[in-house]
Amino acid sequence: MTPQRIAPRPLPSPRLIPLGGRGPEDVVVDHEGRVVTGVEDGRVLRLHPHGPARVEQIARTGGRPLGLEVLPDGRLLVCDAERGLLRITPDSGGSGEGKVEVLVDSVASAPLRFCSNATAAADGTVYFTASSTRYGLQDWLGDLMEHTATGRLFRLRPDGGTPEVLLDGLDFANGVVLSEDESCVVVAETGAYRLTRLWLSGPRAGHRDTLIEDLPGFPDNLSRAADGTIWVALAGPRQAPLDWLRHAPVQVRRAVWRAVRPLRIRPLPVARVMGIGPDGGVRHDLRRRRAGYRMVTSVYAHEGALVLGSLLEDGIAVCELPELS
Repeated sequence: MTPQRIAPRPLPSPRLIPLGGRGPEDVVVDHEGRVVTGVEDGRVLRLHPHGPARVEQIARTGGRPLGLEVLPDGRLLVCDAERGLLRITPDSGGSGEGKVEVLVDSVASAPLRFCSNATAAADGTVYFTASSTRYGLQDWLGDLMEHTATGRLFRLRPDGGTPEVLLDGLDFANGVVLSEDESCVVVAETGAYRLTRLWLSGPRAGHRDTLIEDLPGFPDNLSRAADGTIWVALAGPRQAPLDWLRHAPVQVRRAVWRAVRPLRIRPLPVARVMGIGPDGGVRHDLRRRRAGYRMVTSVYAHEGALVLGSLLEDGIAVCELPELS
């Protein structure tokens, strides 16, 4: 049976909260209802999304923080595009310099490049992605244009050790989330417009399939809400030239990237997020043109609101979560 699709509805007008830093690429909410995010100068920040926003620094990674995950004990997993997979104990003394531990900075003797997003199981197992082995964060567009398909999904056991490669050949591996019962892990393949699922237990353990495909934009970070909905940030809408480029010879794709790399390409002024059910059906499809907030790379549902992050903006955005119709 084909999963249900619904027509897009308007995304409520977002309220912008400045951070004093650029590029809050991922947003999560901690156990006390505070938003946690990281910005391009390496700071990890925390603030309350309701009422007057007081932004506080809780750590500094020394690199470029991307995906985050709040652990049960209040510590954070941070995917740093330059330093790898980190674990942070937030500062509680007012200095803003929390403890930073490096969990993984290399795989098979090669530096872990472009660590992107992570999630943790109840037993402490960590699943995390690396978007590309060819390009770093500054040239993310090159990977999407060339379709290198060098993204990977890893598993790190609670006792540490060597990370296992669970999936490779992913087309720009990005957001990752576990299902509610932890029977499967879902990873966004940004360059392929789909969410890929790997079964971890049960009769299909080890089997890879597609949760949803042919998305209307580039899926970025993922988060799971209390009702099991997987929220997907669409960093930008699909565009015909990029769709055509997917099927062009590799030499053509590389030549186009070399030609456009020196140019400053502005993202379209569209904010769009989707909520996907465990069966791949679309529960929410929310879109707003000229929202005043571009390139939404993360979305987190919390207490009737959606918190949005962006690789480009100077703050986060908060808007109402519309009820299901």
